[in-house]
Formats: sequence, C-alpha cells, structure tokens
Amino acid sequence: MTEDEAAAKPPSAGTGEPIRVLVVDDHALFRRGLQMVLEQEPDIEVVGEAGDGAEAVERATDTMPDIVLMDVRMPKRGGIDACTAIKDAVPSTKIIMLTISDEEADLYDAIKAGASGYLLKEISIEEVASAIRAVNEGQSLISPSMASKLLTEFASMIKRTDDRQQVPTPRLTDREMEVLKLVAKGLNNRDIAKQLFISENTVKNHIRNILEKLQLHSRMEAVVYAVREKLLEIT
Repeated sequence: MTEDEAAAKPPSAGTGEPIRVLVVDDHALFRRGLQMVLEQEPDIEVVGEAGDGAEAVERATDTMPDIVLMDVRMPKRGGIDACTAIKDAVPSTKIIMLTISDEEADLYDAIKAGASGYLLKEISIEEVASAIRAVNEGQSLISPSMASKLLTEFASMIKRTDDRQQVPTPRLTDREMEVLKLVAKGLNNRDIAKQLFISENTVKNHIRNILEKLQLHSRMEAVVYAVREKLLEIT
C-alpha cells in the first residue's frame, strides 16, 4: 500500500486500522459473495470465514476479529451457542447475527448470548457495511421490523415471570427514560439525537449513564432489563 493509499483509508474506531471481520454461514456461496463485496470497502478487512458454529469459535480464537457476522441456524453448532462461546473466548469481539430467522425467541436468545446486532439477510450489502461500522463504534443494532418483535417477546417474558420476587431498581432520570424508550424502538444514536433535539454525544453520555446505573454492558441488555423490571411500558 502506498502512502497516498494509506492516507485515504478511512479510520476504524479511531485507530486508522481496518475493521477485522469474520464471516460465518453454512452456505458457501453466501459467504463468498459477502466476502467479495465487503472487501471492496476500504475500511473493512475480511480475516476469515467459517461454515458452522464450531468452526466459527476456532476461527474467532485464531484471528481475534473485531466483528463476527454470523447466521443463527447452522449445523454442528448453532450461531447463538457459538456467540456465547466466542464472547467467552474473545470478549472484545462484537457479534452481528445476520439471518433469515425473524423468530422472536431467536432474537431474544441472541441478545442474551451477547450479540450486538441482529439483522435480517434481506437488507442491502451497503446496510451490512454500515452495521459493521456502527457496531464497531459501540452501537447495538436490530432491524426496525424486529424491534417490535423483541418487545413482544419481552411482554411474553414478563407475563411468564410476573409472580417472581421484585427487587429495587436504580432510578433513571426522565431524559434517560426517554433515551431508553427510543433505543427499545430500534433507533440509533443519530435518530435519537434528532428526535430529542440533542447532540449525538449527549445521547452517548445518557446511554453510558444508563448502563452504569443498571450495571450492564450493552444498550440492548439495558432494554431487556428495563422491560423486565417494568421500567418501560409495552403496548
């Protein structure tokens, strides 16, 4: 790479290095197509591929990618089980489930397993690249169509556990609750900022404060917690 090419290369998470991606899917044609398109992105580098969950764990441990793009349903070891194993082996790796499955239970299980994104394969390749960048920067993403399904699953969960012992919950400010409700609807930081007429940095600060108060690690975990504790109302 020449000095001019290096200077023109977009930064990755502030390091200037490309985002290292591992592609996992049991369909070789889909893997190869996704790899070929992503390699056209100057700030994304595909460091490997895997055809099932078991192989994905091995490849992730070997390559230590920034992002894993992984299908939910695969032979030998499913994507959700592999997600848990990868997060245990390489905690810094973020995982995006890219799948045809729009089942509420799969979405909920993926979030519990530590996935930072859950996108349907019907999205465009440009959206996949944008999702990789967003998750690499610390955002959590789900397809808008899946946001309502997620809340539906939470509602069912609440009904099933309505008789459990109640515990005190940390108090969130009115503004933090507004931000959390918009996160629950699947909005990203930019859209939340526009809707509340505040800056993206202010949104990030609110989300950081929410996570600290709830002692959680991701914004999607915060939504799960808030709905379970009835901090958010589901209609």
